[in-house]
Amino acid sequence: MKSVSRAARFFLLPGVLALALAPSVLAQTITVFATGLNNPRGLKFGPDGNLYVAEGGAGGTLSTVGTCTQVPSPVGPYTGGYTGRISKVASDGTVTTVSDNLPSSQTSVSQGSLVSGVGDVAFLGGRLYAVLAGAGCSHGLVGTDNGVLRVRPDGKRVGIANLSAFVKSHPVANPNPDDFEPDGTWYSMIGAHGSLFTIEPNHGELDEITPAGAVHRVADISNVQGHIVPTALAFDGHNFLVGNLDTFPIKDGSSKIMQITPDGAITTVYMGFSDIVGLAFDSKHRLYVLENTTGNPFPTPFTAQILRVDGKNNYTVIADGTTMQLALPTAMTFGPDGNLYVSNWGFGLPAGGGQILRITVPD
Repeated sequence: MKSVSRAARFFLLPGVLALALAPSVLAQTITVFATGLNNPRGLKFGPDGNLYVAEGGAGGTLSTVGTCTQVPSPVGPYTGGYTGRISKVASDGTVTTVSDNLPSSQTSVSQGSLVSGVGDVAFLGGRLYAVLAGAGCSHGLVGTDNGVLRVRPDGKRVGIANLSAFVKSHPVANPNPDDFEPDGTWYSMIGAHGSLFTIEPNHGELDEITPAGAVHRVADISNVQGHIVPTALAFDGHNFLVGNLDTFPIKDGSSKIMQITPDGAITTVYMGFSDIVGLAFDSKHRLYVLENTTGNPFPTPFTAQILRVDGKNNYTVIADGTTMQLALPTAMTFGPDGNLYVSNWGFGLPAGGGQILRITVPD
């Protein structure tokens, strides 16, 4: 079987739910904080204390076959629509729409017609930004581009950077022709050093976007690591931490965490993970790792894990799929209350099936 990456890795779902057998966990409680979300992805708390969630949406039926280069089969061709959105979750779990009718696209029927759209949100200077992952002609949507948007309080958006154009004019050293996304598929985004930084898994790069819209590639990860599908992004106050999925089928222990300096130097710092989709630091500056699937070759519900890094090759299980709630998660963040908030059922269920979990972690 040829190895493929992000598109297939997130969108292949076995027909039978599997339950992981894992060591005892330290999480004190796991509760459902919010429901009714459409393929929830990245999430961040805003300066108002509310949680903002990027939603992939529900895809659509628009096609660009014959108009432009398509994503190769079996993942492509995509179809798309304008069902993506950004939601706000209040402290009582009430969900309201911040901005909607954003680009959303879905894989081919053979891959489950599963969805990507708004990849992540971030705050910079008190302003809300979003990165699109489901736009572009290669995703079935003529006249759109993946990029970074500034979202106004009234929900209107201002495009500040065209990332589709950037990846087309700045190819990476080692693209994978069998699994290539012409418009890219950005996954994580954070604010740091007065700019926005985002990870693109398919091409394999870390990019900086200034508030004025200038785009700069910090690191071509593919040049050093090959096609390893980097997804998760965190900032330790000086350097970036990046986690990867690796190619599929999933191989336990094959994912890792890299440190990337502001000038682009890449060093592997932690190894032995599986299918990383999220990284986050707690108030004590301890690093937490979200694994989408363990113990299975394909994405499988209720086999996820959250680990805390307590040292080199020393990882503590905080939560896992035996709770019967942590299923196909896609991102996580710490809240001002010290709890972890996780996008749950980030793919694999019909629109409205996504959740946010709140996880109380030990001191």
